Amino acid sequence: MNTVTLFIVALGALSVSAVVNASQICASSGPVPDTTPEDQFVVNSDGTVCDKQTNLMWQRCTFGQVYNSDKDSCDNVAQELSWQQALQTANAQEFAGYSDWHLPNVKELASIVEHRCVKPSINETIFFATLEKNYWSSTTVEGTPSNAWLFSFGDGKVSNVFNKSSQAYVRLARYAFCE
Repeated sequence: MNTVTLFIVALGALSVSAVVNASQICASSGPVPDTTPEDQFVVNSDGTVCDKQTNLMWQRCTFGQVYNSDKDSCDNVAQELSWQQALQTANAQEFAGYSDWHLPNVKELASIVEHRCVKPSINETIFFATLEKNYWSSTTVEGTPSNAWLFSFGDGKVSNVFNKSSQAYVRLARYAFCE
């Protein structure tokens, strides 16, 4: 093999390695503080976390996944839903002994975005296996009732261009007193 061929093979192997080893990217905390520091949350053994700042209890896993307390992880496959399906699912959800789960509004969903990080833009110690995809909020876009606000946890950006019939992921919340 000549030098150019070896270089191309090595570059290809490096590219594959970078894809395989892809992980969350966060800016160093220095002058930019964490927006979702671990001490802001009470981690429960039932697959929920309670945010002491907002008094919202969140499911640690994306809807469709199942919390595995033995491994402290999320198993199964997350489900994409339309906005209407997400609202219905939230109203019917019973999890961790609670039946008052809801699809979070855009401000509630924004409260768990970790602005220092991307891929995903969330505190991965608190919220496991979050996909770098769109997650629904319950908030309809004013002036465009066929659209709803959602967040991409790939980059932490909010968007209002998605029709409610589109598919996105769901993380449910409920109101709670967090100590």
